Order: sequence, then C-alpha cells, then structure tokens
Amino acid sequence: MRYTQSLLPTLKETPAEAEVISHRLMLRAGFMKKLTSGVYSYLPYGLAAIRRVEDIVREEMNRAGAQEILMPMVQPADLWEESGRYNDYGPELLRFKDRHDRESCLGPTHEEVVTDIMRRFVHSYRNLPLNLYQIQTKFRDEIRPRFGLMRGREFIMKDAYSFDVTDQEAEVSYRRMYDAYVRIFTRCGLKFRAVEADSGAIGGSFSHEFMVLAENGEDTIVFCHNCDYAANLEKAIVVAPQPAESPELAELEKIETPGKRKVATVCEFLEIEPKALVKILVYLADGAPVGVLLRGDHDLEEVKLKNLLGATDVMMASDQEVFDATGVPSGYLGPVGASIRLVADQQVAAMNNFYTGGNEKNFHLKNVNLNRDFKVETIADLRQITTEDPCPSCGGKLELTEGIEVGHIFKLGDKYSKSMQAVFQDSEGQEKPFIMGCYGIGVSRVVAAAIEQNYDENGIIFPLPLAPYAAVILNLGINDEKITAMAESLYEDLRELGVPTLLDDRDERPGAKFKDADLLGIPYRITVGKRFLKDGVVELRSRRDGVTEEMNAGDLLAALNKVVAEATN
Repeated sequence: MRYTQSLLPTLKETPAEAEVISHRLMLRAGFMKKLTSGVYSYLPYGLAAIRRVEDIVREEMNRAGAQEILMPMVQPADLWEESGRYNDYGPELLRFKDRHDRESCLGPTHEEVVTDIMRRFVHSYRNLPLNLYQIQTKFRDEIRPRFGLMRGREFIMKDAYSFDVTDQEAEVSYRRMYDAYVRIFTRCGLKFRAVEADSGAIGGSFSHEFMVLAENGEDTIVFCHNCDYAANLEKAIVVAPQPAESPELAELEKIETPGKRKVATVCEFLEIEPKALVKILVYLADGAPVGVLLRGDHDLEEVKLKNLLGATDVMMASDQEVFDATGVPSGYLGPVGASIRLVADQQVAAMNNFYTGGNEKNFHLKNVNLNRDFKVETIADLRQITTEDPCPSCGGKLELTEGIEVGHIFKLGDKYSKSMQAVFQDSEGQEKPFIMGCYGIGVSRVVAAAIEQNYDENGIIFPLPLAPYAAVILNLGINDEKITAMAESLYEDLRELGVPTLLDDRDERPGAKFKDADLLGIPYRITVGKRFLKDGVVELRSRRDGVTEEMNAGDLLAALNKVVAEATN
C-alpha cells in the first residue's frame, strides 16, 4: 500500500481520552476512531492488525478440528430465559424490544444460540464430538468502558463450543482447545500464562484464563517459580495452615479502645501485630447479611465468598447497613455474641487467644477463641493469596504479576444442554444431554495486549506475525528519479514475494517519516536515500532491536523474505 493512498491519520499528540499505553498508541497510530463510549470504528491499519490475529486463530481452530459458523448478534430473549440467564446475567446484557414488542438482546456470548442449533440438528452420539466456532462482534454494556479495546462495549471475539458424549471425552476436547490456545498465543509472539480461573457468569465446573503479562494489566495473577502452577487471585488456592499447638486458652478480657475502629489504629493502640487480630467484614449476600472472619492482615477474595455461599451477588455492607443488621457500629463488631451468620477463613481456625471487636462501641476483646467463645457456620479458603504463601502444587516460591486476559476456556458440563433440553441418543438408545465446553478469545483485545507488551518511547513495536505491514519503505528523495525508481522497484518486488509492505511516498521531511515509521511499529524499515546514490546500498533497520544494516537490493529482498516466511509458518 502507498502511504499517499492510505487512510492512516497519525497524531503527534496523545488524545486526552487515552488512559493506557495501548489506547494512546492505537489512537496516535490511526488504528481507530471513537464513535461513542466504548465503541470504535476500525480504520484500515487497525483492522489489518485484527485480521492478522483472526488468521492465526482461524488456522489453529481449523487445525484442532473445529468448524466455523456465524451466528446472529441479535438474540431472542426466550432462549436466554430457557437457560436461566436472561435475568441473572446483569446489566451488561443489553436488552431491547423490536417493533413487535418482542424481547431481544445483543449477544455478549452465544451459548444459548449454539445449543439451540445442536438440539435441532444433532440427535445421535454417532455425530459427536463436534466443535463449532465463530469470529464475530460482541456487545457488553460495560458500566465504565475504558482503556480503548481493553474494555470496550463492542469488540471482536472468537467463541467456540464443543459437544461431547461423556465427561471423559469432553476433557479431551478441552485439552485440545487448551493446546490450540497455547499455539495461537505463541504464534502471536506474546508472553503469556495459562492460569486457573473462576467460571463467572458463563458457569461450568472448571476454566483457564490465558493472560498476557503486562505492567498495565487489569488482573493480578500468581505463578510458581518451581512448577507450572498459575492462577488468578479469584481462583488461587491458599494452602491451609498447620494447626497451632494447643496452648492454654487464656481468660477472655474486655478492653476499652476509645475511638479505635480501623485495624491499624487498634493494633497501634494495643501494641499488637495485625496477625494477632481477627476482623469481621459484613457482606450482603443476595441481600442477606453475613459476617466474614479474617486475620487482620489478610484481604478477602470476594469471588471465593460468592462461590462458598452460592450467591448471585455479594456486596460489602455500608456502615449503616452493618449497624442495621447487628446493632453495633462498624469497627467494633466481633464474633462473640454476634447476631448474624458467620463464616471464617481457614487461617482463623489456626489461631488462638486473638483479639476481636467487642460488639460494643469503644471496646475490643482479648483472648478470643473459636469454638470456646463463638461458633461459625463454615470454615473455608476465603482470602487472597500472597507471596508469603507456598505454592499449592509444589510448595515453591510464588510471584504476583499483572496480566491482561485474552482468552478463557470453560468446562460447561450440561449446564446449558440440560436447561435447554438439548439431548442426543447414546449407544443404548437413551437420551442424554450434550456435555459442553466453551472457548473464547478477545481478538481485538489481543492487539491491544500485544502493544501493552511491545512498545518504547517512540511508539509500537509489533511482533512480526501481528504487524499490518512487515516492512515500510521510506523514499527520502521523492523528487529524485533514481531514488524513487529504487523505492518503487523494492516495493513491487516485496509485494511479489508476498511481504506486506507500506511505501511512504509522501512529500514529507525525513524526520517526519522516521517518526511515523517508529510510531506505527512496522518491524522493518527500509530507507532509500543519498547512500543509494553514492554507494548503491539501501538501509534495513529492525524496529525491535534498532540494528541497522546497509546492503544491496537483492540481499535485502532475500533477507526480508526469509524472516517473514519464518515468522508466518
């Protein structure tokens, strides 16, 4: 493509709306234009990068035996009512009525639609397994869309759905998709980790997220240095502590703590460490209050609480809601004599003679002990893991880092097939629900994540497999016939070789061309200028490492053809 014929509106200044690196650089490099909150038009350069991801995804999905289909974005509400998700999904599901007053929604995902296809056309175990996928626009009405393509309302996604006869065969399909995802993100040139994850609104028994490691990641993940264990904070397993030796249980004491409500101020006043104190956090689980007991220096993982309680929604209670439920001001609540339901983190069960709130304003209790002084309904792993905890797999050293979710795979079981009566006949003629899995990749998000991982102060540094153009030719002598002839010749030869190339044929200063080439992140820059007139050589520069070589046209063509072929095969 010739620059003079391209819609490639690069910007010198960063738009005020951009918050993270990928958003800033994508706007500056002319990837896209904001239409409304969380919704963007993809311009040619940005769409080309997205198509690169799509090509890799499509090749690996086909290689794994999946078949491509295309399902409607608009979905009837009655399908979602069958699955039970129409009311449960939340406000991110954009609901509306058509002119005939029929309820519909814009699809954030397609479990219901694909299950409907299967129940209508597949009736025998002989037609299984099947894996159907699509690459399509999705819409989720995020309350606060941000970070450009990282968390938009409209986005491009690959979603696949597997259907099997048994759990064992579904495990094979799941592993096949897991391996395909590893190949996809490896081919994209990304540094990533597959982590155990919570299934969330999709449901199912087990899932993995594929996380691109990046400083601006929205999620925190934990991984082990000694083994392959990795998980997000929601799913990370905290190893249960060893029970403490049974010391003498000291006598319960009431201590006045005037005006001391926070853990830090209470501990300072009592001259104790936070690990000697047990705090109560009051949550509303589907509207009902529950007190969660944690060691003073630990943080609750809300998803673990939600899963333990089987609640649709958990929300931390306000000070007024705490008082309404317990009659105790926030900060002084304790488990002894508590009037609400109590659950405890497993660390609390290993503690003795600890401090808690006194269930009375300005008072705390000393030498509190579980079972002697109070009881709880359940003891479970409820807290966030820390780097001080051992790896739950091997006992090794853990590290926390930031990541961007680009893929998520789920074992669904019969969650959708049973509720929607999607059944087949097994080998004995019995009706059985399909055993399902689902597998998503945020295609447009992959591009943003790749930029978050590959940039410098001058702009994007595209991994070659994702670059819209592998090379850019800078003609630094637009008015010189020999320089222009060589630039044109290289351009045509690279196109013949199948190397995607941008010819910068603008009548611009060399400095402007160099800056735009760096901003766009094109992996290789070819400069045709005065050195060609003097010595017959052109300059080849790698965007990633800055290494520059001078060579003749034939050697340059051979070198570029080789590196592009290696990167795309």
